[in-house]
Amino acid sequence: MQDQIFENIDFTTNSLKENEYELCTFSNCNFSNISLAGITFLDCRFESCDLSMVNLSSTSFKEVLFVNCKMLGLNFNDCNNFLLSINFERCLLNLSLFYQLKLKNSQFRKCSLQEVDFSETDLTNVVFDDCDLSRAIFDRSILEKVDFRTAFNYSIDPEINRLRKAKFSRIGIEGLLHKYHIEIS
Repeated sequence: MQDQIFENIDFTTNSLKENEYELCTFSNCNFSNISLAGITFLDCRFESCDLSMVNLSSTSFKEVLFVNCKMLGLNFNDCNNFLLSINFERCLLNLSLFYQLKLKNSQFRKCSLQEVDFSETDLTNVVFDDCDLSRAIFDRSILEKVDFRTAFNYSIDPEINRLRKAKFSRIGIEGLLHKYHIEIS
């Protein structure tokens, strides 16, 4: 299906008919707890949709933008990672999993990423603009050239993550020193 707009559709009762969507917009749609397994989204936009707890097994997201979406508990590592390209603006992504993905150049703008797992994820050149990273997990992650300057509530261990040329604000430096239990005034 190409160049279509889907508005106010509850896909929990009306399942998606096609396996490939290109240049489509999904607005105010409910996908919660359904399976998007094997579906390809190419140059698509999701606006104000609920995708919480969706099954993403072998789902392809190529040049996809999510805006103002509720996306709780998603296992993005189940996606087809070939040409994976996703960006997020004002999304609620708490408890989601990005384990071992290559998310180079992705953008997270004004997102809640509480308790998200970025373990062993390649986040090279990613932007976390005004994002809440409370209890987010960075474990053996590639964080080279990542922009954390306006992100907050993160705790990153520089000894187990690659941080070359990552950008931090002076206020955010304590997120790099958290494990040492030192006080910064």
